[in-house]
Amino acid sequence: MGSLFRSEEVCLAQLFLQSASAYSCISELGERGLLEFRDLNPKVSPFQRRFVGEVRRCEEMEKTFTFLQQELRSAGRVPGPLPESPRAPVAREALRVQEQSEQLAQELREVTRNRASLRGRLRDLRQYLHVLREGQRFTSLPAPPGSPTRPRALSEREPILDPSLHQHLERKINFVTGVIHPWRVTAFERLLWRACCGYLVASFVEMPEPMEDPATGESITWVIFLISYWGEQIGQKIRKILDCFHCQVYPYPESEASRTDTITGLHGQIQDLSVVLEETEQYLAQVLDKVALALPTWRVQVQKMKAIYLVLNQCSFDVTEKCLIAEVWCPVQDLTQVQDALRQGSSQSGSSVECFVQRVPTSESPPTLIRTNKFTAGFQSIVDAYGVASYQEVNPAPYAIITFPFIFAIMFGDVGHGLLMFLFALWMVLYEDSPRLRQGTNEIWLMFFEGRYLILLMGAFSIYTGFIYNECFSKATAIFPSAWSVATMANHSSWSSAYLATHPSLSLDPNVTGVFRGPYPFGIDPIWSLATNHLNFLNSFKMKMSVVLGIVHMGFGVVLGVFNHVHFQQRHRLVLEFLPEMIFLLALFGYLVFLIFYKWIKFSAADSLVAPSILIHFIDMFLFTSNAENLPLYPGQVPVQMVLVVLALASVPVLLLGTPLYQWCQQRAPRMVRPGAPVSMGEQEPLLEGQEAGNSVNATKEDVESGGHSPDAKHLDFAEIFMHQAIHTIEYCLGCVSNTASYLRLWALSLAHAQLSEVLWTMVMRNGFVRLSYVGGVVLVPVFAAFAVLTVAILLVMEGLSAFLHALRLHWVEFQNKFYVGAGYKLCPFAFAPDTWE
Repeated sequence: MGSLFRSEEVCLAQLFLQSASAYSCISELGERGLLEFRDLNPKVSPFQRRFVGEVRRCEEMEKTFTFLQQELRSAGRVPGPLPESPRAPVAREALRVQEQSEQLAQELREVTRNRASLRGRLRDLRQYLHVLREGQRFTSLPAPPGSPTRPRALSEREPILDPSLHQHLERKINFVTGVIHPWRVTAFERLLWRACCGYLVASFVEMPEPMEDPATGESITWVIFLISYWGEQIGQKIRKILDCFHCQVYPYPESEASRTDTITGLHGQIQDLSVVLEETEQYLAQVLDKVALALPTWRVQVQKMKAIYLVLNQCSFDVTEKCLIAEVWCPVQDLTQVQDALRQGSSQSGSSVECFVQRVPTSESPPTLIRTNKFTAGFQSIVDAYGVASYQEVNPAPYAIITFPFIFAIMFGDVGHGLLMFLFALWMVLYEDSPRLRQGTNEIWLMFFEGRYLILLMGAFSIYTGFIYNECFSKATAIFPSAWSVATMANHSSWSSAYLATHPSLSLDPNVTGVFRGPYPFGIDPIWSLATNHLNFLNSFKMKMSVVLGIVHMGFGVVLGVFNHVHFQQRHRLVLEFLPEMIFLLALFGYLVFLIFYKWIKFSAADSLVAPSILIHFIDMFLFTSNAENLPLYPGQVPVQMVLVVLALASVPVLLLGTPLYQWCQQRAPRMVRPGAPVSMGEQEPLLEGQEAGNSVNATKEDVESGGHSPDAKHLDFAEIFMHQAIHTIEYCLGCVSNTASYLRLWALSLAHAQLSEVLWTMVMRNGFVRLSYVGGVVLVPVFAAFAVLTVAILLVMEGLSAFLHALRLHWVEFQNKFYVGAGYKLCPFAFAPDTWE
């Protein structure tokens, strides 16, 4: 079988790497992604391994890259695109990357620090300039003599001191100016007044332009304050209050000429600082351009280099310390590629000694490798969510490609709903290469996108089952003419006008010639959607269909177990497990399927009234009795049913004791184990004394001497095998009953979906067509919008999710437990995945 039907053959191998070329070889293997490395130093601390210095150097470079990334993000830039994944750097190139990255980081720190200092200095100068301008308006002198007098007005812009009063003042007036945060103005003003008892004059005005807050980086409109006071004690109180409110205080010259000179000097300083700041910004932009261009490549190179050294730390050195030995799990078909990669790595490093790979026999269970593509990955993930397949057991995924969408469609059968789901999945498939769809951040959307092919098949199968049910948004479609003729029934009956007035429901008798002209070509006849008993008819049909499909599905799962028994050379299980399981399943529930089809074939409309009940026959079968009121379906039915029940009961002890007794007999007569032979699932053959358990370098002497088993392994193995078989027998026999009943969920969910769809149509769309009279055409638009939203939200999303979960349960519990162990672990090859770097 191929890799999809069964996991690939994986072997344990040893890599012998020359010290000088080990780095290049591991790099080449990482580019190809072929091997899973095993840790040969499990008891050695990560800080005591050989290449811990190189790993730390990579981590230091990653810290530098993180700083550069943060600087780019703070500047509103994004790193440049990565055209192709670069290879891991050699030692000389790694040193160059480290030097250049540290140099760029140092330049960024210095330029950023200088820019912040210049911005802060420029902000202070501008604030000081605004403070002096506003203070000049408050304390300016009046016009010279001879000029017309200005009428006094009550304004905040008026000088706070009348110069004519200066000669009457014996005390000196002091000024304090600065800026304060607008949120603190009210509390600041109230505290000044209470602390200084009114011995001051304070004026507040908003700054003409907003400026950046150095603490938060937000742009705010600061408030300028000018405080005049008398006395040194009041000044000390004011300074303490200013410190408490974190006010920025600026010196205020006493004379107007000094203030004018200061303002002129501030203008010159601001212009000079603006020029210097602009040049600094340009230089910073050049440095950031270099970082944005080089950072993606550097990050990938260092991450690859770190991954290589982590793998080298898992290797062990030989006694000469000139060769590294690595243990790997490798697919057998990739051994030639591994050897080619080692040869190429040796040539790249310039080593004269070529590295090589050697296959090692082992008794350990290898990891599971199942190669998938974008179509099969979604179905394989459904199986892996239950459990990763054991090594080389049958993989249910290829069969789930058909059975899963089909079982889903049985519960979701509707042409309209299936078409909407199919179109949605088709859109995702057609635009699957779009980065916008692939790189979404919504986890639910990514889940839908990864399962786009699964949704596509579910929609297609739902369209198919919708044609079988003859339902499209709960309405039947007459693709072919109906096989029932109402006119023929009316011609052969005495339906008078009075009879029709008193009987709203009329019966069509198929025994009347010409009323029923044969089965409908495909699916269910559309006339059943008009019948009052259509629900009873569909219930009977879907219930029997669910039982038949469920038993066929379970029987197929039991048959798949044959491939496991043959592959693992457990042919005794064909007789001791597969045969009793099939006899038990077919003798009871296979016979039930036979009764359903036999009754469908034998009885027609003419003798349908005397048709016996299958349920009563099935109950009498287990009671070994017969019911005189329930006629037999065929002659000799009671003896046949007794024989089938006896066969089913007789298969139970065979299933319970057959395998344990066989293995007990095998343990009493030990046999040699062929090296490299596949180990049976659920059992291990004991090794003879002195036989090698494997040539793994991490195998201890005790493992080899004991053969991997304790002295009482035989007794423990037999007890474990018997308990396992007893649990399997009980689970299978009871499961055949419960699992068959579990498949009735197909009938229940199909009925629920059809009824919900019909209720939605009747309660919403039908009102738009019937009850809205002449305004129906206008109101039909919002009515249809409500119908569309409810259809998507309830019938597609909620009902679709419900049917998906039930189909998932039927595959996990009812189907896969018949043959699937799922006790393996995935092969995780060492690879440089492109998605990781992105």
